[in-house]
Amino acid sequence: MRLINLKVVFYIVHRNSTWFQITQQFTRKKMALKFFDKLSQNFTELLNDKDDYNVIIEVEDKKKFTAHSNVLKCRSPYFRKELDTINPNENNVKTIIKPKISAQILDIILKYIYGGIINLENVESRIIFDLMLTANEFKFEELSKKLETILIEDKASWLKSHFSFIYRSIFLNNNFKDLENFCNDIVAKYPNLIFDSDDFTSLQESALVSLLKRDDIQMEEGKIWEYTIKWGISQNPTLPTNLEEWNKENFLNLKITLQQCLPYIRFFHIPGDDILDKVKPYKKILDKQLWEDLMQQLISPDRPIKSVILPARSVLTPELPTRIKESFSTIISDEHAAEISSRIDRKTTAYHLTNYPYEFQLILRGSKDGFSPQTFWNMCHGHTGTVVIIKVKGTDEILGGYNPLMWDNTKSNNTYMHTDDSFIFSLKNGNIQNSILSRVATPKYALYYYGKINQNSGGPNFGGNKLCLCSSLSNFTMDTESVCRTFNNSYEKQIRTTERFSIVDYEVFKVNKKTT
Repeated sequence: MRLINLKVVFYIVHRNSTWFQITQQFTRKKMALKFFDKLSQNFTELLNDKDDYNVIIEVEDKKKFTAHSNVLKCRSPYFRKELDTINPNENNVKTIIKPKISAQILDIILKYIYGGIINLENVESRIIFDLMLTANEFKFEELSKKLETILIEDKASWLKSHFSFIYRSIFLNNNFKDLENFCNDIVAKYPNLIFDSDDFTSLQESALVSLLKRDDIQMEEGKIWEYTIKWGISQNPTLPTNLEEWNKENFLNLKITLQQCLPYIRFFHIPGDDILDKVKPYKKILDKQLWEDLMQQLISPDRPIKSVILPARSVLTPELPTRIKESFSTIISDEHAAEISSRIDRKTTAYHLTNYPYEFQLILRGSKDGFSPQTFWNMCHGHTGTVVIIKVKGTDEILGGYNPLMWDNTKSNNTYMHTDDSFIFSLKNGNIQNSILSRVATPKYALYYYGKINQNSGGPNFGGNKLCLCSSLSNFTMDTESVCRTFNNSYEKQIRTTERFSIVDYEVFKVNKKTT
């Protein structure tokens, strides 16, 4: 009996010991077997099962997807609310219509809902941005936040090149604070991007207020006041164009419109002349005490005032640039350049857009230097390792080719050039969903150089008209029919289905290894 009691005492002590608790926690962790991959696979298969669905989602172009109400409701508060308001048809199927969402976006969203997986490989930046907006609409906060982070960290170049569109889109709701800060950091340095834009007056109030709150807008306070007044007046189209005709109600309407903006104007840091010339005409929209204090500061600046004085904005230098540095290309982005670089190095995955190993040195731009074939041969002669970039007229297509050899305008006769390393391509862009890479299949016919007497007939030519720019008029123009023929097999595959096309512009770059 004593032995049993000792065992009981030992068990009680042991059970209450820290070591026992740690052991139990470890045991529980070891017993928590997780099979999320299999679960994800099974639910993804359920998405593709067309037998038991009870929801149809109709999107852009009336494309229809099937789904299951229980899954949608479980995963999304948005769908739970939406489905509760829809009456089923005779087959007990409910239809949700989302005409502004593309089929590609909804396909990605449904795979996320069912399988918890998002594959962004080879997905262009605009699709990722639209996906973020849709995820936010559907109340997928985790996904929306992750996509926002990806755009900022990996797609900054694209965000900057589509700045006006991005800036207006994110302020339609208040859920993209990191993107707001990203954009406002740019506008603070380059305020003319927004303030001098043609559609400045259509800016959302929340966007303008968020800018006015900044202490680092690189613009004189008097100018900021003028733009704020301009925005406020544009929101009231019935106001008389002549300020002298304004009545008390007109000023009151402007004051109400700007009530969220006025507290962030640094009135006491506006020069005296601007106070008299720019602020005084609108003094009726200011609080009486504020106007009295402004007048007192002009007359007797050492006397104390009652109004709140906001700190001056930190203007860095008077020589700040008024716009972001011009892109290296008018046709391709850093993302495209990173993809081309990876193809040159025969990488299976694309380089990161901020870390590709080549710089693209512009040799020729048709819209700047001219479209004459002879111009091409004159300006590109002697350059090795070049990329030709072509913007097709009337489409989103960007075509091109890489030539590792030297362009040579000294040949007497038309000549095929041999190389194993050339390729032609079609890049993702706009409505073009996937890039196409076509490497040389018959190296001895990789490129076609025109002889001296024929150089007015054509410019860059890959594979003897597999991809070429040529003109019977001896002159490239915006409307000149260029040719993409496929009568030989010098390259692996076609990069477009239609042979003939016109060009908007074309560029030739020398691709140089970056120096570290």
